[in-house]
Amino acid sequence: MNYNFSEKVSHLQASAIREILKFTVDPEVISFAAGSPAPEAFPIDEIRKISDVIFAEDPVLALQYNITEGYAPLRELLREELSKKGEFDPERDELIITSGAQQANALIAKVLCDPGDIICCEAPSFIGSLNAFKSYNVDLRGITLEEDGMNTDELETVLKTGKVKLIYVIANFQNPTGRTTSLEKRKRIYELAKKYGAVILEDNPYGDLRFEGESIASMKSMDDDGVVAYSRTFSKILAPGIRVGYMSAPKEIVNKITVCKQVDDVHTNIWAQVLAYRFMKKNDMNEHIAGLRKIYKHKCQLMVDEIRKNFSDKITFTQPEGGLFLWCTLPEDCDMNSFCKRAVAEYKVAVVPGNAFMVSESDKTTSFRMNFSTPTDEQIISGCEKMGRLSKDMFGE
Repeated sequence: MNYNFSEKVSHLQASAIREILKFTVDPEVISFAAGSPAPEAFPIDEIRKISDVIFAEDPVLALQYNITEGYAPLRELLREELSKKGEFDPERDELIITSGAQQANALIAKVLCDPGDIICCEAPSFIGSLNAFKSYNVDLRGITLEEDGMNTDELETVLKTGKVKLIYVIANFQNPTGRTTSLEKRKRIYELAKKYGAVILEDNPYGDLRFEGESIASMKSMDDDGVVAYSRTFSKILAPGIRVGYMSAPKEIVNKITVCKQVDDVHTNIWAQVLAYRFMKKNDMNEHIAGLRKIYKHKCQLMVDEIRKNFSDKITFTQPEGGLFLWCTLPEDCDMNSFCKRAVAEYKVAVVPGNAFMVSESDKTTSFRMNFSTPTDEQIISGCEKMGRLSKDMFGE
């Protein structure tokens, strides 16, 4: 039978990341292609203990339906924490718990954008959000991502069309590049959004994982006009499998998101919400996050050191101040996809080709993403040595 898929999804393709990950079934393959937190960062014993208490004290709460907006004690605690940083205004904002930040990002596009509306995003950007946006038949525009963030002149040129509904930014340790948007550019993006009537979707899954440098104020903390929606997640500080994220945004936006979420999944997993709440109440979160930063600082520095030691000098790369990723760039005249295919097929090392993160996979790039959080130290050392041999074979010393 021939199936006629809807226009919303007929143009969507399988993520290149998922295709690369198929090779990682081979136990000999070292994967730098994942986007997952370090397994050793999961507080497994604590999660087990808290879960035991939940099911001993209030099992019906954990197993019954709950309200779409989210578990009330968790929402209140998150409001308090965000308010301390100026990222939640009780007079203007509301907060909703979502099934990961991915759902929050998809739902705001759903409630704000009609087919043909423009969403501006960094180029490259996170493939999960890009596919979510594309499913609403928007006109997705990639804005060149420079070392310190979006090219704001390019952004303003698109904003002048008057058709931009949303500006999507991952300002801290961006996926896939690991770059951080400077304070100057955050202010500029915010002022441009206000001037041209667009909403900023500030996605901050990695902000707590800063292990070098000084924190930079979020655009949400600058917001005095209801311009910024701010999405966050427990995936990188607790565990991604629990699927708990949240969004702080103007009340009118959250009210519409709530209605759409009721249709989408009724509510986020309530056991996971109670778990997140009790974890925050029981533990010193500053101490917990300091432990995570120590893990990621070590892994990142190890990968950077091994790249410097092994890779051809013709390959450049970012050295992030936090997050999970770094971004390698090959010489301009090389075939990046051929390099990535040879890496996994001949050298048993998987990385993600950079075109997976572009608005269109046909967009030109000679870069690829490497993840340092998931592999072990031994795998980082071995994998970088193997890729170094490939790079010198293709490009020389």
